[in-house]
Amino acid sequence: MSISVIVPATDAAPGLDRCLAALAVSEGVEHELVVVRDQDLRTPAAARNAGAVRASGDLLIFVDADVVVQRDALALLVGALDRDPGLAAVFGAYDDRPAGCGVASGFRFLLHHAVHVAGAGEAETFWSGLGAVRRSAFERVGGFDPQRRWLEDVDLGLRLRARGERILLDPRAQGTHLKELTVGGMLRSDAFERALPWTELLLEHRSGAGALNLGARHRLQAALAVAAAGGLVLGRPRVSLAALAGFAATDVPLIRLVARVRGRREAALAVPLHVAHHLAGATGLAAGLVRSARQTPPR
Repeated sequence: MSISVIVPATDAAPGLDRCLAALAVSEGVEHELVVVRDQDLRTPAAARNAGAVRASGDLLIFVDADVVVQRDALALLVGALDRDPGLAAVFGAYDDRPAGCGVASGFRFLLHHAVHVAGAGEAETFWSGLGAVRRSAFERVGGFDPQRRWLEDVDLGLRLRARGERILLDPRAQGTHLKELTVGGMLRSDAFERALPWTELLLEHRSGAGALNLGARHRLQAALAVAAAGGLVLGRPRVSLAALAGFAATDVPLIRLVARVRGRREAALAVPLHVAHHLAGATGLAAGLVRSARQTPPR
């Protein structure tokens, strides 16, 4: 297969130089590099589509401008597709060494890493931060939806799966995320850039309800987070403490990961940050349901 790597860089991308430098020394894969800088393209989805049009490869690999791929990441993605001709797409994960110095960055990208490691195998969605898709499959579904500002890669994956295409998550293919998050920025993103549009996608596609961080354990954690908050609001501290204890028990693997990588101080903050993450998700879910109900015409 001929291979094209597409990097959307239509806004200020301070990590772009590091991203391109890492791609230049990738091992085992010869590839064409397409960097999309056209600022008239209004969404990342439109930029990726424009890159696909310019690219000549049979295989399209999408890499975000703030991701530094590991040397073997591209080879792992290509190898998976080489070994399995029936596979339409494959994507990787953030590594366990996020570059951000803040507590929020460490927590959020380690959570992403943990979710993708746990979800290895056949997948229902796609991730364009570090993901490869056969051009033929990409074109059959019309590429990314250029009108979507958020989760256009999840939408692409759901449309691929609806056509019977297979997608693989291989978390061995990794990249370092360079973005620096604040707690407030993380929670706004979790609510309104992830949970809200994901709710709308689930209602639209009627599929993907068990994908990655929508699995059973994550749903249980969301319920416990809401119970903990509800106990505080209703003046039932014992309910809150019991819910938090249950939450912490389900969060031991993540706590250990954060402790190993970021130290005990940040590990101690992992549970309250994770609870806040789920509460933000519940807020986005509610907002998505309300907005969908308002847009649904009465029968």
